[in-house]
Amino acid sequence: MSSARKLFVTTALPYANGNFHIGHIMEYIQADIWVRTQRLLGNAVNFVGADDTHGAPIMIAAEKAGKTPQQFVADIAAGRKQYLDGFHIEFDNWHSTDAPENHQLAQDIYRDLKANGLIETRTIEQFFDPEKNMFLPDRFIKGECPKCHAKDQYGDNCEVCGAVYAPTDLINPYSALSGAKPLLKSSEHFFFKLSDPRCVAFLEDWTQNGRLQPEVANKVREWFTVRTNPDGSTSEGLGDWDISRDAPYFGIEIPDAPGKYFYVWLDAPIGYLASLKNLLDKRGEDYDAYMADPQLEQYHFIGKDIVTFHTLFWPATLKFSGRKVPDSVFVHGFLTVNNGEKMSKSRGTGLDPLKYLGLSMNAEWLRYYLATKLSSRNEDIDFNADDFMARVNSDLIGKYINIASRAAGFIAKRFGGALGEVSADGDALLDHLRTVTPSIIELLAEREYGKALRETMLLADRVNTYVDQNKPWELAKQDGMEGRLQDVCTTCIEAFRLLTILLKPVLPALAAQVEAFLKVQPFTFADATTMLGKGHVIGEYKHLMQRVDAKQLEALFEPPVQAESAQSATENVAPGGEELAPTITIDDFTKIDLRIALIVNCEAVEGSTKLLRLTLDVGEGKTRNVFSGIASAYQPADLIGKHTVMVANLAPRKMKFGVSEGMVLAASHGDEKANPGIYVLNPWPGATPGMRVR
Repeated sequence: MSSARKLFVTTALPYANGNFHIGHIMEYIQADIWVRTQRLLGNAVNFVGADDTHGAPIMIAAEKAGKTPQQFVADIAAGRKQYLDGFHIEFDNWHSTDAPENHQLAQDIYRDLKANGLIETRTIEQFFDPEKNMFLPDRFIKGECPKCHAKDQYGDNCEVCGAVYAPTDLINPYSALSGAKPLLKSSEHFFFKLSDPRCVAFLEDWTQNGRLQPEVANKVREWFTVRTNPDGSTSEGLGDWDISRDAPYFGIEIPDAPGKYFYVWLDAPIGYLASLKNLLDKRGEDYDAYMADPQLEQYHFIGKDIVTFHTLFWPATLKFSGRKVPDSVFVHGFLTVNNGEKMSKSRGTGLDPLKYLGLSMNAEWLRYYLATKLSSRNEDIDFNADDFMARVNSDLIGKYINIASRAAGFIAKRFGGALGEVSADGDALLDHLRTVTPSIIELLAEREYGKALRETMLLADRVNTYVDQNKPWELAKQDGMEGRLQDVCTTCIEAFRLLTILLKPVLPALAAQVEAFLKVQPFTFADATTMLGKGHVIGEYKHLMQRVDAKQLEALFEPPVQAESAQSATENVAPGGEELAPTITIDDFTKIDLRIALIVNCEAVEGSTKLLRLTLDVGEGKTRNVFSGIASAYQPADLIGKHTVMVANLAPRKMKFGVSEGMVLAASHGDEKANPGIYVLNPWPGATPGMRVR
């Protein structure tokens, strides 16, 4: 048996100016499946992520919200856990690019690049917004791409053709902050000399020697060649990379350069290393020794929109600062919805991950469905609602779960949960499954999830054919067939176990339920070569997964309520599932004192499945105790530190669990069974405890 591999795995760092979207979740699921596959093979994996926290967009957004950049990104980071836990995505560490480790590593890497003769300073003309009185970061300058002439492209690279250029190359540039035409002003900047022959030679080799998918390598190859563009101009291959930005800027200071900061894309991927270092430091392990191990393999999962940074700048930064370069960068495409339609929240075509979970939709339905679409190639995939329901209900319920549900009851009721002998026909079936299993595991390890799951479901079909041929429900009615009934049902349970081992990277929570039901230790792929055996006692079977309900999918893609047209203005519409309350006057409204409250603490209420106990700061110099029936929708930790709105002048109410001193406002649909979900009101950033809602 070969020795265990040592793997360091990351996903692209999400920018800390908003919540996770479905594209993030797709990438994290793809990486999580691969990491789980490697661990089931017995390999040692460190899987880390972090928030990308620097840059002008964060600085500007924080200013608008009345917060420091640090507090702004901390508030965003506080909301990450519910997504990751909700979809069973298990990073070993989640960190921040504003952490001390990243500041130190970024500055050390810069010094090493400088010592290697690859940093130089130049005075450049840079765009300056005369209305905002600041130099404009690349992403806040827009204009026409100088290569393909696509409109409204950013100042650093074109999202249409992938070209990389200087902001001053844009045609008809304008400030994305004010709309003003920017002025050119001189400023000293620092450049990483990517055009240096050493860098070019290294990158030409690194990008074309199998580290990238063929389609990605072919695209990257274009960036090295001098070519003629449609307008007659030429592209000269790799250019030097401007890695500095002028104050004001939220980022990491460049050593010995007052008022100069690293461009966010310089320090963002270094955040991979910083998160790993933070993890190893917490474990008491030596980061330098870990990274120096020649057996270490380093892998990055990214989207196709950031290929430039990860296949040119990042490996060159590592190579010429004397560090390990990635073994591979795995690039995936975009996710569309319902036959390629671009996502739009206003049209109800967006797939909101939290809404998905809030509708009590099983996270592993989505993990399975996305996995059936994913391959090792850089390809866009589509979420189709009808296909989603058909695949989950047919594959997971109709084929896979069905095997256990048809056999486990007989084992429990007739044989005390004990498995029996497996006869020749059962052995033949199980031998076939064990023969095919290694090829499916190999497909999972190669990120060919769609193929692996198709092969797994073909095995499930074969097992169900065996069940239909032997009809255990008929055997149970016949005298003298007890032995054959136990034999057939035992074969089914053994086959179900093998299928679960193959599905475990995709369905980890379900696999844990099966492990408990079968009374076995957590599966590894090595267990696929064994059997539970005669006499092994399994537990009581409980239904493992529900079917997708069409109503859930309808609610998931239900568009926001739009204003009534003139034609329908007279129709009686019940917004939110219930009629509007009788009209009140402004005097009635002013009797209700609504205040902004900070949730200082939140905890479950012993003896209640519905209530959470909230400790609220309403700006009174003391805290209030409020009970709220929101336990079905929120984990206590998710609410701590959040702001909400409460009725502050509601008479205290003595309850079984204590006195409630107010009421927290939350929204829900009038028909809670058809439209489950509770949504605690959260005020716009900048509101502080005690402010009155008027």
